[in-house]
Amino acid sequence: MLDVRPSPIAGQWYDNNPKTLARNVDEYLNRVQLPELAGEVTAVIAPHAGHLYSGAVAGYAFAALRGRSPDLVAVISPMHHPYYEPLITTVHDAYSTPLGIIPVDKDALTELDVVLQSELGFGLAAVPRDREHSLEIELPFLQRIFQNEWKLLPVMVRAQDRRVSQGLGRALAGVLRGRNFALVASTDLSHFYDQNTAAVLDAEMLRRFESFDPDSIFEAERTGKGFACGHAAAAAVLWSARELGADTVKILYHATSGDVTGDYSSVVGYGAAAILKTGQETHTQ
Repeated sequence: MLDVRPSPIAGQWYDNNPKTLARNVDEYLNRVQLPELAGEVTAVIAPHAGHLYSGAVAGYAFAALRGRSPDLVAVISPMHHPYYEPLITTVHDAYSTPLGIIPVDKDALTELDVVLQSELGFGLAAVPRDREHSLEIELPFLQRIFQNEWKLLPVMVRAQDRRVSQGLGRALAGVLRGRNFALVASTDLSHFYDQNTAAVLDAEMLRRFESFDPDSIFEAERTGKGFACGHAAAAAVLWSARELGADTVKILYHATSGDVTGDYSSVVGYGAAAILKTGQETHTQ
């Protein structure tokens, strides 16, 4: 018997009817018109609001992973809840969504924990029945685009800290190297500014993503030039993808909650990006 983490958000953040959820996710994916992506997609960045609000943007990120059949999918998200540990994972054997059960790769988690201990002096805190939405919200998309059997490597980042983020990125690269993997960073952008202000802040943060310079993401947060609630998770994935040979970030789409609700007075920004291995080595060192 698997010890399965029950979903705390199904029926609230996305539909809890399997057929309706599958149809909704497929519609988001099928509406996408991706730009030409030169190179191999190493990782993607996706938003994590309720599907009603950010699903159309998330569709761009996950559509970029279509055609892949990974054995291991690492999802790196923020942790919004008040845990004290810097890096958190699940204690359970599997995640549950209305679309089925996703087994957790406990061997990969153990390996990541060992490497993190070496890199940072601490590893992953495994917690039961977490209520974090930002990791789970991506899972139905992954369940619809990957038809093969795969396992999940879930990491939630509580410490918004450059050293922790870089250490996680290096450790992830060490674990993923040589495996058949997909890598996902989960983050939203600015929160609760008016639409025009959000457009400026989000454009700057997306420019930092596109520069492939993770340090610049922390600088934008520190100086108030741009915001992303999962900026440490996104930076970790950029560091990891860079070590795995990626060299280019392509922004795929941007929108806000106001584009869905029609209320532009206080919006949340959403962006999708693909991290590519083109062989051109264009990123900032």
